Amino acid sequence: EEVRALFLLWNDALATGDSRLVASRYASDAVLLPTVSDTPRDSYTLIKDYFDSFLLKKPQGVITDGHIRIGDGWAQDAGIYEFTMGATGDVVKARYSFVYVYEDGQWKISHH
Repeated sequence: EEVRALFLLWNDALATGDSRLVASRYASDAVLLPTVSDTPRDSYTLIKDYFDSFLLKKPQGVITDGHIRIGDGWAQDAGIYEFTMGATGDVVKARYSFVYVYEDGQWKISHH
């Protein structure tokens, strides 16, 4: 439940439309392999840049099938999620993986 709640924090950040808030959910050395971009993002600036455009679609995600693994100082959630794009009503289904690490007193996304 706690690991899945981390997805909800990220999804809630999407709902704000604020790319800075979304990018702040990622660890300092995170790697984002975006669902709707072929460009890997490996810095706060590049992750924020991706969300600058993605958030214009007003996405909201739902995990339809997820598998959680927990280790010492890390957690992983991988499976299938679905986004409804509020701007168009389009639905996008995709594979996902989140690896979370504990950084600066909170859980952050290390790999997505």
